[in-house]
Amino acid sequence: MSNISHTGRDLSGHPDAEEMRARHDRVMSGGRTTGMAEAPLFLLGLYCAVSPWVLHFTASQPSLVTHNLVIGIAIAVLALCFTAMPERMMGMSMATVALGAWLIVSTWIVGQSPDTGVILNNIIVGGLAILLGAVCAGLAMKNKKKV
Repeated sequence: MSNISHTGRDLSGHPDAEEMRARHDRVMSGGRTTGMAEAPLFLLGLYCAVSPWVLHFTASQPSLVTHNLVIGIAIAVLALCFTAMPERMMGMSMATVALGAWLIVSTWIVGQSPDTGVILNNIIVGGLAILLGAVCAGLAMKNKKKV
């Protein structure tokens, strides 16, 4: 039977110890700094999805109800993907910016003479999506240069 117990060997004498330590530091410090923007972005997507029911415009703007639901779910899924696979989702950060811009413009394209509450809701949510998406994209580019 082989001895598989860990005896607490010191790796300081290992020829690649410095390189392993430097790589570990790069991996641990890079890629997770977008966390400050991912959670608010996820919550923003959830709010966008439920905003027609929160602001009670389901009867007056039926096309915007479906639109906000789909866009909100897309933003929330992107935020979850940024959390789960940050190194693979770097290029998709700008998609959130595009979704935010579309959310602002689509208020008049998809909606039928929306009232002030609907307009303000979509402008604020779209603006925050643009801001948080730009933060995620900027941090992803910064992390890409680091590693």
